[in-house]
Amino acid sequence: MLPIPVTVCLTGIFALMLTALSLTVSLRRKELGLALGDGDDQVLRRRIRAHGNFIENAPMCILLVLALEAVLATSDTIWWVALVLFVARALHAIGTLARNRALIIPGVLMQHLTFLVCGLWLLIQTISHVSTSM
Repeated sequence: MLPIPVTVCLTGIFALMLTALSLTVSLRRKELGLALGDGDDQVLRRRIRAHGNFIENAPMCILLVLALEAVLATSDTIWWVALVLFVARALHAIGTLARNRALIIPGVLMQHLTFLVCGLWLLIQTISHVSTSM
C-alpha cells in the first residue's frame, strides 16, 4: 500500500490535467505559427490563462492534501478534500477555456473555501500539538 495514496493519486491526476492544458496551448501556438506571446488571439490567451491558473494553484492543492494526509493518515476525509479540489480545478479550467463564468465561479469558490477550512484546521492542529507537547 502506498503511504500517501491520496496525494499520489491527486498528483497523478493533476499531471494529466497539466499535460492536457499545456498541449492546448502548444497546439494553438502551432496553428498560429507563434513561438512566443499570444499574437492577440483570444483563444490562445484563454488557453494560456487556463494553463497558468492551474500552475498557480495545483501545487498548493497537492501540498494541502499531503499535509492533511500527514495529520489524518487514512481518513476518508482526505479523499473528499482531494475530490473537491479536483472538481474545483476542472471547473475552473473548463470554464476558462469555454469562457463560461458559470463554471469558473463555483470552481474558485470551492477551492478557496477548501483552502480556508483546511488551512485553519491544520493551524489549529499544529497549535494544539505544540501546546500539548510543551
